[in-house]
Amino acid sequence: MNVVPDTSVVIDHRVSERVESGEFAGATVYVPEAVVAELESRANDGHESGWEGLGELQKLAALADDGEITVEYVGRRPSSNERGRAKQGEIDALIRDLASEHDATFVTSDVVQSEVAKAKGLDVIYLEPTIRQVGTLEIEEFFDDQTMSVHLKVGVRPMAKRGSVGEMAFEKIREDVLTESELREIAVEIEHGAEDDEEGFVELSEPGMTIVQFRDYRIAIASPPFSDALEITAVRPIVKTSMADYEGADTIKERLLERQRGVLISGSPGAGKSTFGQAVAEFLNDAGFSVKTMEKPRDLQVGPEITQYTELAGSMEKTADSLLMVRPDYTIYDEVRKTSDFSVFADMRLAGVGMVGVVHATRAIDALQRLIGRVELGLIPQVADTVVYIEAGQIAKIYDVTTEVKVPEGLMEEDLARPVIMIRDYETGQPEYEIYTFNRQVVTVPVGATGSRDKGVNKLAKKEIEREIRSIARGHVDVEIKSQSSAVVYVEDKDISYVIGKGGGRIQDVEERLGMSIDVRTLDERPEERKESKPVKGSKSSGEVVTPEISSRHVVISIGTDRAGKTVEVQADGEYLFTATVSRGGDIQVSRGSAIAEELERAIDHGKQISVISSWADSVGFRTRFHPVRVASTTTFSIVVREQLGRDELSRRSKRGERKSRVPRYVQSSQTAGSAPPSAAISSAGIS
Repeated sequence: MNVVPDTSVVIDHRVSERVESGEFAGATVYVPEAVVAELESRANDGHESGWEGLGELQKLAALADDGEITVEYVGRRPSSNERGRAKQGEIDALIRDLASEHDATFVTSDVVQSEVAKAKGLDVIYLEPTIRQVGTLEIEEFFDDQTMSVHLKVGVRPMAKRGSVGEMAFEKIREDVLTESELREIAVEIEHGAEDDEEGFVELSEPGMTIVQFRDYRIAIASPPFSDALEITAVRPIVKTSMADYEGADTIKERLLERQRGVLISGSPGAGKSTFGQAVAEFLNDAGFSVKTMEKPRDLQVGPEITQYTELAGSMEKTADSLLMVRPDYTIYDEVRKTSDFSVFADMRLAGVGMVGVVHATRAIDALQRLIGRVELGLIPQVADTVVYIEAGQIAKIYDVTTEVKVPEGLMEEDLARPVIMIRDYETGQPEYEIYTFNRQVVTVPVGATGSRDKGVNKLAKKEIEREIRSIARGHVDVEIKSQSSAVVYVEDKDISYVIGKGGGRIQDVEERLGMSIDVRTLDERPEERKESKPVKGSKSSGEVVTPEISSRHVVISIGTDRAGKTVEVQADGEYLFTATVSRGGDIQVSRGSAIAEELERAIDHGKQISVISSWADSVGFRTRFHPVRVASTTTFSIVVREQLGRDELSRRSKRGERKSRVPRYVQSSQTAGSAPPSAAISSAGIS
């Protein structure tokens, strides 16, 4: 008797069974090279069926050595083109041709193969596929009531995650390490169980990775070359909940029943997100909604009334297209992770389907942030108007997401109003975050508590101001936020005039773009720099010590005609007072009654040492027709800019109504800092 088996009966060990039973005793078994190639390919890809088939070939070889049968390998290995068309029957045709060539009986468990062979006139033995009675898998013995997952790997002690939701411990199950043969037997049993049990199926089968759903267990089998060693991970839900088990669930019920919504269930791994998603699905089903799920793998523990869908032809987009034809009221998407997942979630939500998505996030706000860049910003509240954060198996936070047109928290100018996504705590109604576009960037700013709000806004403002100034300055830049509407920028001496621009135009443009008043100073004027450089009282400063003379109208500082026209800084005990230009007569005259004169006289009265040093303005050739002056208590640059414009020019602009539009922010910064009003600052400078 001549026999040609196909791959199906070799994998199931049906040939050796027939030999041992005497049915094929003394037969010549022609093993097609195409069968060997297919088994080898499966084994290389990590599929246990390949190893099973190779084991059968070895058993046949042993039977041949015992003289019970004759084994011959015939035919040729299929080409790569034929292997690529295996699903179209190319390899099956090669095997059938060998049966015809050797006048052999064709043995198969494939009903299609059997019918085709009969149509070709071959002698066929069709063996019903082996139906194994699946009871308890060996891997189930590693589980107890508190075990969520079991982790088995060759050469490692078996491990398990045990405990309650949110309080899991990763611990050893036994002391003996697992051997490869032991683990391979478990893997074969799992694959057979998935094929034979009504509640089992293979979810994913790729080279090196097989994912099986067997009853309540999701089992992943990883093998080389995908993993460094054979590994099996089995996960099982330890609890099945209903909405009644969650505190605060009434809020979610009301929102879900009110109308179709977009809900993101967020939380860290193992927090109980999918368990809550399952509870939501069954609540909606009981409330009379048509509910479907989109899962990969399908492991939500829901009732038979809820149909569970996975990828269609490897694509969730195709699954979504199919679901839109089915028209469910709600779809549970477990889980939303990749950009394509968020896109599918958004498309279905905007099509009017209620969507509940499970998202990994360590904070509730992070679930929404994962939408940024994947969904158009203005559509986020339409895609997800509710965020539920799960922690330790309970509802920890619920956010209500809406859009408002307003001035963002922390900004002052009315013309900065824009669409803002408001994230409010649903229980209190208080806003906690704002998401909006700021200077072409999408930002998320915490609001509500004053400290966190100021911190968020200040951090954002500082970053944007630094970016703007760095695009102008060539050296180091430092920014200090003074208030929600003002800041001080410190730059190198050589960059002062360039940052300010002619007539203050450049810095004013920056202010208008950012909606903040900006004061420009040198890096040496930073508070920490002054603190470090300030001499001990009574010590000599690094400049030229002078003795001011006080007359009825002026405080006069004599310096010498050799420094006429030079710009100098006047200090008291090393602390900056003001900047001025030395007159042709070699002195500086400050009108008494002015803010500057009062500061100078106060320093003299306290016995401070008055000194004069060369200014940054002189080193960079800064020249003005009027003397640049800065008030000691505020050290604002606004007065310098106004003096640079000149009194006559300011007067002309005032008459033309231009002064308000050209210098309002410098005036504001000077007043905010506590110096004299603008008019006083200009007219009372009085230095000649």
